[in-house]
Amino acid sequence: MSLQRTIAPSILAANFADLAADIKSVENAGADWVHLDVMDGRFVPNLSFGAPVIASLRKSSSSYFDAHLMVENPDNLIEDMKQAGCDGITVHLEACTHLDRTVSVINEHDCCAGVAINPHTPVDNLKHIIDKIGLILIMTVNPGFGGQRFIPSMVEKIQQARELIADRPIHLQVDGGITQETAPLAIAAGANNLVAGSAIFGADPTDYALRIAAIRG
Repeated sequence: MSLQRTIAPSILAANFADLAADIKSVENAGADWVHLDVMDGRFVPNLSFGAPVIASLRKSSSSYFDAHLMVENPDNLIEDMKQAGCDGITVHLEACTHLDRTVSVINEHDCCAGVAINPHTPVDNLKHIIDKIGLILIMTVNPGFGGQRFIPSMVEKIQQARELIADRPIHLQVDGGITQETAPLAIAAGANNLVAGSAIFGADPTDYALRIAAIRG
């Protein structure tokens, strides 16, 4: 089953002084989802924002909120993310002691359960959970900071994930270094869901539509 190509701007690269306005700008420019990078300063070396900020943004946006939890003990945040208005919750395989249980709890909260894997983690680690998730996130950089360069060897990994998904209705998302130049590589390898931060928000808001269209291909 082929899912529609989805562009999910990461607000990690947005204007934090006026996030609501920047989100509205990318929505008007054609963004499909809003990607929310939640970082705790432990699983990754950076801090970002949490449920209170997301709940505040939810009041002014009807977009699909795609929460990417780069945190230790993600189970502790699932309820908060749901209450804040997230539609999808993605956790890192590397952070989950009992991945099956974590994914089940996300599903029980009526959110799309996603699993992210870092560049060093083999795709095969997902084969026993594949029928319980709605999204696989292939990190094409090491997580924690925006503006990094796409790791070329991750193209093969995206292909492996596409083979694992087969005809299941599962989004294959890529995150890290996605630009007008690297997006076609990810799409050709089988990705249908592209997260981009500085490649979109690094432009003037009047150019967001052009940036999104270029990444969409």
